Amino acid sequence: IPAQLAQKLARQIDADSAAIMRALTSKELAAEVGFDSVTLFSMFIPDSYEFYWTVTPEEFVKRMKREYDRFWTPERDAERKRSGLSRLEVMTLASIVYEETRKTDEMPRIAGVYVNRLRKGIPLQADPTVKYAMQDFGLRRILYKHLKYPSPYNTYINRGLPPSPICMPGKNAIDAVLGFEQHDYIFFCARPTFDGYHNFARTLREHNANARAYSAELNRRKIK
Repeated sequence: IPAQLAQKLARQIDADSAAIMRALTSKELAAEVGFDSVTLFSMFIPDSYEFYWTVTPEEFVKRMKREYDRFWTPERDAERKRSGLSRLEVMTLASIVYEETRKTDEMPRIAGVYVNRLRKGIPLQADPTVKYAMQDFGLRRILYKHLKYPSPYNTYINRGLPPSPICMPGKNAIDAVLGFEQHDYIFFCARPTFDGYHNFARTLREHNANARAYSAELNRRKIK
């Protein structure tokens, strides 16, 4: 995340990416705004912001903290308590939801699956966390060998949420976590129609049938 953000910012403000990276990874600056260098990126909420192009990287980070505080209204904080998640956990879960789907109307249902798994103590088993752990974002198919990759971000081998977000989620994903759908699904799998939506399941048997159908379509399309 830091490198990607630094590159984007370097095209917008009068600072090079190396200077921006120093600010984004500074333990002192992170502490000054109430975070640490791992969790700092849970503070960045994508939106359109106006800056003078001469803004320094340090001023940018402090401005983002003000925007973060503005985002967390009393209403959003009250809604957050429904899930039992901290702000960091909301942002982390939202980043997973955002990577799982770009379908805003489906995000609350996917968020509900993960909230159910967290409450039941079931590993999240979120494929995007494996890609993030491996830093291989081009993986189109997660194989069994990938699931064992050792990393605190791999939710197949670690219970609970990863230490920090795996991307900067859109507001739609954050609000989907806050307004997660209450249901009894604990599995979901991409539809074999490849329309961006998912099939949801309450039982492993039902989920395995969905997964087999999707896997067969991957094979048919020769996606490896």
